[in-house]
Amino acid sequence: MLRENIINFRNAYGYSQEEVAEKIGISRQAYAKWEKGETVPDIEKCALLAKLYETTLDQLYEDVEKIEGIPEAENFPPGPKGKHIFGTVTMNDKGQIVIPKKAREIMGYKPRENLLVLGDESSGLAIMKASDFIKGAFAAIRQARKKI
Repeated sequence: MLRENIINFRNAYGYSQEEVAEKIGISRQAYAKWEKGETVPDIEKCALLAKLYETTLDQLYEDVEKIEGIPEAENFPPGPKGKHIFGTVTMNDKGQIVIPKKAREIMGYKPRENLLVLGDESSGLAIMKASDFIKGAFAAIRQARKKI
């Protein structure tokens, strides 16, 4: 768990072993032993790793999540707190997709709930509760009116 996560986090952030070691105040050799599974970091070093990777100690030790639709070799470490990768979906011939169960549960999406689909031609699509968008829009309007 930890071994795989620190490897995946380091690669995701684009750091070398030497860079991570320097950032947390240890030798590259000591860090390399963690990645090989020969030793494990103490709690203080784990806290520094969690801070470096903008995650929690719990997430640092979580199993690498097997993401549906992504080959195991390409799975990702747990993301920063509150951020998720729920997997891939396939659009059917009618343009419909099924939102993964875990995503529906965590995001609180209920059957027949209105969802807003937002798009950016260079970045893709995003889905959110229509009610949350409306609340945000009204909050922005109220904030703008205060400035006038």
